[in-house]
Amino acid sequence: MKAVRYHSYGDSSVLVHEEAPRPAPGPGQVVLQVAGTAFNPLDVAIRAGYVQQDFPIEFPHIPSIDVAGVITETGEGVTGWNAGDAVITALPATAPGAAAEYTAANADTVAYAPRTVDLADAAALPSAGLTAWQSLFEHAQLKQGQTILINGAGGAVGGYAVQLAKQAGATVTATASGRSASRLRDYGADRIIDYTASPVSQAAGQQYDVVLNLVRTSPEETAQLAGLVADGGALVSTTFPDAGKPGRGIRAVNVYSHPDAAQLSGLVARVDAGELKIDVAARRPLTELAAVHDEAVTGQLAGKTILIP
Repeated sequence: MKAVRYHSYGDSSVLVHEEAPRPAPGPGQVVLQVAGTAFNPLDVAIRAGYVQQDFPIEFPHIPSIDVAGVITETGEGVTGWNAGDAVITALPATAPGAAAEYTAANADTVAYAPRTVDLADAAALPSAGLTAWQSLFEHAQLKQGQTILINGAGGAVGGYAVQLAKQAGATVTATASGRSASRLRDYGADRIIDYTASPVSQAAGQQYDVVLNLVRTSPEETAQLAGLVADGGALVSTTFPDAGKPGRGIRAVNVYSHPDAAQLSGLVARVDAGELKIDVAARRPLTELAAVHDEAVTGQLAGKTILIP
């Protein structure tokens, strides 16, 4: 099969589209014919070698953790799944990824794909959707009637977080650039702060029960975000800044998302019910993966990009 792999850490030039062995299903696994995989910023950090301690990989490595595809084979012990089933999942970051014509996945992490969107586009849901859900409800413990500031709402996780928080009955303030404002209003954001016009800490004008941080922040910026959390509230971040101990009863949590087939199925149900929108900014051939990595580093990607083998 054809796959994009890299044989050493480095810049995007190490990504090579080449022949690779087609995976066979191990016990408890299924093999998928990949319809689409979604670019994830974590892919860049792993490829560059920035997170070797947290995400050790073996070379050659196939990147890309999000996948939508059709089951072609099932391994020993797999029940409930059959060849021909259209499914989605997020693969372990250190396992062979989905930037290929075929990939293997643990059967207990997959969910049926949404029926109301193109199968390839459904690859935009797993890791971003699960990160948003777990951040809001496992870690922030967001409840109806609370207020939330979502910092960096213009990205994929932010888009899902805005929708889910609003559906949970929260009052949602989102920070984003002007290019994302209209979409976030459609998602239900009550207020949008244009971070390019003024610092979030100055424009916020209030404290929030929950601050969800989805962008990399300096220690000073992290402290400013903590200052926007109400007493007893939660500062939840997906970018692992050191928030220290903010005091005032504030919980500071770094989120490491985890596979959860039941949660993923719940998100799919919301998509099919028209309650959760999947936003895909671009669909590109898998052969352009290196260019996508470069565009992500320079801030040129406007939203979720789907790569199609």
